[in-house]
Order: sequence, then C-alpha cells, then structure tokens
Amino acid sequence: MTVSTRDVVYDLISKLHATERLVDSTLQGRIVRCTDKDETARLEELKIEFELEISMIRMNLEHLIQRYSRQLEDASQGCQQSNSASLTLDTHEAVAIESARVLYRRVQELAT
Repeated sequence: MTVSTRDVVYDLISKLHATERLVDSTLQGRIVRCTDKDETARLEELKIEFELEISMIRMNLEHLIQRYSRQLEDASQGCQQSNSASLTLDTHEAVAIESARVLYRRVQELAT
C-alpha cells in the first residue's frame, strides 16, 4: 500500500488531531453530563477504546514519519515535487492509516 505525502501531511494528521479533540471534548462532555450509570460506563469504555486506538495509530505514524521525514518535511513546506511523492507503507503503517480513517468516521458519527 502507498500513500502520498500530501495525504499524510494535510489529511491524515489533521484528521487524527480532530479525532483526538473530539474524543477529549465531545465524548468526555457526554460522560460528564450523562446521568445513566450504564450509559456512563459504556461511554467511558468507548473513550478508553478510542484512546488505545489513537495510541496505536500514533506509534505507527511516528515510524512512518521517521522513515520519510525528508519527504514529509518537503511536503509540509509546499515543495511541489514532494506534495505528490508516494510513500510505501509497511503492514503496521497501512493498518494504522486505515484505522485512523475508520476511527475518524466513528468519532464524527458519535459527535453528531
């Protein structure tokens, strides 16, 4: 599997940050406001699940960023050639990227 540097810099990382904010604010807010004990427990478990998933994604993205630091830095600085550079992912990085996209959708659905 491959991914472009532009997708990593401008899409994936921003969605991961948005996911973290939504988990921290939206989900935590629902937990605080919830009056049903069972629902509170479910939401707390969901928050832990999301946090663990985010940790796994971050760990594998850090590996990707280390491997392709030069290309990603060039892309973040707007170098035309690097914006479309294709990065070859190892198995763990590919799983992390797919997981990040799925988690983003799940958290968005939860927030609405």
